[in-house]
Amino acid sequence: MTHNTDLTQNLRRNAETLLPMLKARRREIDDNRFLPQDIAGAMAELGFYRLVTPPALGGLGATPRLLCEVCETLAMASGSAGWCVFIGSTSQYLFGALPKPQLDMMLDNPNVITSGVFADSGTAQPEVRDGQAGFVINGHWRFGSGCQNAEWISGGVHEVAGDGQAMDRHPPIARVFFRPEEIEFIDNWHVSGLRGTGSCDYRVRDFWVPEERISTTIEFTRWHTEPIYQFPRFGLLSIPCGAIALGMAQAVIDELIALAQEKTPTGSRRTLAMRATLHRDIASHEVALRAARELLYRTIDDAWLSAQTQKEPLEERRKLRTANIHAMTTSLNVIDRMYTVAGGSSIYETSCLQQHFRDIHVVSQHMMVAEPVMELAGRVLLGLDESAPGL
Repeated sequence: MTHNTDLTQNLRRNAETLLPMLKARRREIDDNRFLPQDIAGAMAELGFYRLVTPPALGGLGATPRLLCEVCETLAMASGSAGWCVFIGSTSQYLFGALPKPQLDMMLDNPNVITSGVFADSGTAQPEVRDGQAGFVINGHWRFGSGCQNAEWISGGVHEVAGDGQAMDRHPPIARVFFRPEEIEFIDNWHVSGLRGTGSCDYRVRDFWVPEERISTTIEFTRWHTEPIYQFPRFGLLSIPCGAIALGMAQAVIDELIALAQEKTPTGSRRTLAMRATLHRDIASHEVALRAARELLYRTIDDAWLSAQTQKEPLEERRKLRTANIHAMTTSLNVIDRMYTVAGGSSIYETSCLQQHFRDIHVVSQHMMVAEPVMELAGRVLLGLDESAPGL
């Protein structure tokens, strides 16, 4: 398995240096409903938004494991910060599918912040204007995490003809890139958890862009043999969910241990730490979390090793997605139980127990860790699906 030890150590250490600031500003991040720009800027300067992009495309070339470790670390203080790095970095990793003029323009700022929604919720109709080829874009994209911090915002599109019928282009078009002033943000991110991600909707109507703003898919480029593009696509777009959940769950266990030494529950003369039921709860949930983390990262490492040899067996995709969902559901169970045994102390907005309780229940609703993924994995195990492209 290839890795850069210095890069790994530096990125982990850099993520850890942000934790005091993120903890101190947790309430501000939530009230703002998107990351304060100085926080997003600090993460960009540390390279977090370009973690897994190949160096030849302006990135750091980090492994999927390291992406997850950075997101996990940040999530210990702020699930929203970890989530924005997840979305920003995965929106940049496909920079190789961009036409060179657009890529050069975006990389003019080496710390460019991007966001995007891969779902093709927009249409692109070819139209030549003033002798220049381009497309008229119409679209409405949902859950645009990090979009209000970004210099460039993308949305998935599919090509249509003048009559609105889908067109079959080879190579196909995949995404279009906008400046913030070119799109309409919809102020609808009023939610229970991950409030600081700024995941509002955005849309455009009859907006023309030059052809160079449109990306294809990486399979039709010279970069497609890079190991990061041989790593399971949906796997990469989902494993940070599990990692973020793990980070929040570990923070909740740490918080409960500290709280238990100090808190004397109402009606008791002994601290919470002296309760035998808590002893069992903390031990059983801590080991469950460690086991889930070990499984997730070992499975990521196995998939990355296969990516070096340009192999992507179905069995590996299945294991990656299911280990990720196991990490998320285990973390959910840990946080729910720690929230309950902490009693009234967990309900205050100043408590990370309350913060992570809200955030994990939003993470659990993401389509990448939803129940249909396990249903598909079960079909593969039963031999009922031999390709499972959704994995």
